[in-house]
Amino acid sequence: MENLWAPWRSVYIGKPQTGCIFCEKLNSTEDKENLVVYRGDKTFVIMNLYPYNNGHLLIAPKRHVGDISELTDDELTELMKVSQEMVRVLRTAFGSPHGFNLGINLGKVAGAGIPGHLHIHVVPRWDGDSNFMAVIGDTRVISEAWHKTYDKIITAMKNVK
Repeated sequence: MENLWAPWRSVYIGKPQTGCIFCEKLNSTEDKENLVVYRGDKTFVIMNLYPYNNGHLLIAPKRHVGDISELTDDELTELMKVSQEMVRVLRTAFGSPHGFNLGINLGKVAGAGIPGHLHIHVVPRWDGDSNFMAVIGDTRVISEAWHKTYDKIITAMKNVK
């Protein structure tokens, strides 16, 4: 068996989550440490701590709400507008990925890792980004450190409009 050495992930192992991770990070002012890249009126954007690909973002309402049917019209509109803007940002930050996955998982059975706080996944995709590691080894290889990705996204946000 081959080993994939990733010692930086040890800080995430064995720490039980007691509250809503989105609400906790939103209530902090340490945006870079919490991977928060944008704060709007009704929504905010955070990098996924366990990304499928570099640049995997999560867009969530600031209000703790678990179902799309509970969103106000203003929250729903901002959620979609910010999703649209983040696709533009990721195109700038990563040199035009070949595609994107955008998705919402409603409820634990549907795959929601945090079922109590609705969020949209925005995942940049490239030809060939699903290789044998993901398909056979059930392991994703993320080729860039989170702080470098964070800086790319913040820089791109300043250059997109």
